[in-house]
Amino acid sequence: MTFPSTENLNVAAFEAMPSPRELHERIPLADAAAQFVAASRATLCRVLDRTDPRLLVIVGPCSIHDPAAGLDYAQRLRELAAEVKDSFYVVMRVYFEKPRTVTGWKGFINDPHMDDSFHIEEGMERARRFLVELAELGVPAATEALDPASPQYLGDLIAWYAIGARTSESQTHREMASGLSAPVGFKNATDGNVGVAINAIRSAREPHTFLGITADGTQAIVRTRGNRYGHIVLRGGQSPNYDTAQVALTEQELEQAGLKPNLVIDCSHANSLKKPELQPLVFRDCVHQIVEGNNSIVGLMLESNLVAGNQPIPEDKTRLIYGCSVTDACIGWETTVKLLRESAAALTPVLRARAAGATGQ
Repeated sequence: MTFPSTENLNVAAFEAMPSPRELHERIPLADAAAQFVAASRATLCRVLDRTDPRLLVIVGPCSIHDPAAGLDYAQRLRELAAEVKDSFYVVMRVYFEKPRTVTGWKGFINDPHMDDSFHIEEGMERARRFLVELAELGVPAATEALDPASPQYLGDLIAWYAIGARTSESQTHREMASGLSAPVGFKNATDGNVGVAINAIRSAREPHTFLGITADGTQAIVRTRGNRYGHIVLRGGQSPNYDTAQVALTEQELEQAGLKPNLVIDCSHANSLKKPELQPLVFRDCVHQIVEGNNSIVGLMLESNLVAGNQPIPEDKTRLIYGCSVTDACIGWETTVKLLRESAAALTPVLRARAAGATGQ
């Protein structure tokens, strides 16, 4: 008698994937670049500990789809970061994975050719190569932790992680965050609920035990120590939540939860009503709050690219506009430069005073 199969009924195929160790050996991180990544993380921890008074600024494309344009952006950003270093610690937004509410392009790792061919093994290799180039260039990288396996492939190259609005409530992502080697920002839920992110921060601070993979790609029981550098990212919800009143309410909720009131404001997404031209207004409003005495805003996020706006993914990829987003619309490079230069100049004396107050001088 033949019994019916009861497993993998909706799985079309399994394909081999290189192990994290194999990819690391193929694309190694040199000692100097590894030291740079470690130093970048240490700086971010000092910002969150308030021993470094500068603001964290996470800026870059909504997503990376063209590594050549991404590297072009990184080279320009390195020069701009050096100009504003007294006020801002600049980290490049390098997002390779895109969560989707229903469907859509899932990002460079999942589909590097943007044609539904889904060469994940190629996408992961090219993503690692790009991040190594950034580390060698001296540009810190920020990304979203979406697939629980990705940190084993790329985690040695990341200075800052985000857990997105759709996954901050996920136990899997809270557990993963507890073991990540870099600071983690948890976004409030898509409806604006900040309690979800606060609970995520509290959860990720604790040790966890869960199933994961090793560097050799084998299944393992992962036991984490907990991540003490979790913090909240306000990205808006049904309405924006970057204003003075919403910031004050979030401070109160964090303090009631026994957490340090460290806030990063995402100037995009619902805070800008998904209109890129509003991002600079949100950014300047937050700068004004700091000038007026706010001490809880420790970072700001911008979606920025070489070319403003966005574009659909055409069937003929040669028609893609160089340096223009294929996901959320971004502000352009010239706007980015003007905004960061002006804001840095306005904040320099204020941040010095903030530092003096923190040290009791």
